[in-house]
Amino acid sequence: MGLDYGSKTVGVAISDELLLTAQGKEIIRRKEENKLRKTLARIEELIVEYGVEKIVLGLPINMDMTPSVRSELCLEFKDKIERRTGIPVIMWDERLTTVEADEIMDELEIRGRERKEYVDMIAAQIILQDYLNNRKD
Repeated sequence: MGLDYGSKTVGVAISDELLLTAQGKEIIRRKEENKLRKTLARIEELIVEYGVEKIVLGLPINMDMTPSVRSELCLEFKDKIERRTGIPVIMWDERLTTVEADEIMDELEIRGRERKEYVDMIAAQIILQDYLNNRKD
């Protein structure tokens, strides 16, 4: 499972059983950044539904490889997921995933407000696909 953690959303992607391709699944929305109970519950449901054994979570770092403002929040989210589910969470560099997601939406001719509906899910898909393409296990 790939996750793109944002202030009010979490984009979700799932890999195929052979761990070759990532598909965007959904965007989990919440009203407030620190209200994560329902978000974590939905992640648990998806873990069961898809038989998830590992989670790849995008880590927002700056272009110079220093931690970003959101890095610490993502690491806290990682800890919450691991404590709640017992499933290992791998942090993955998500630099430029939003740019790549924008390019994909341009190709698909997704415009205006629709872009906000898809960007987090596409970013999660890119994060997971990058992990699948580069994993060593």
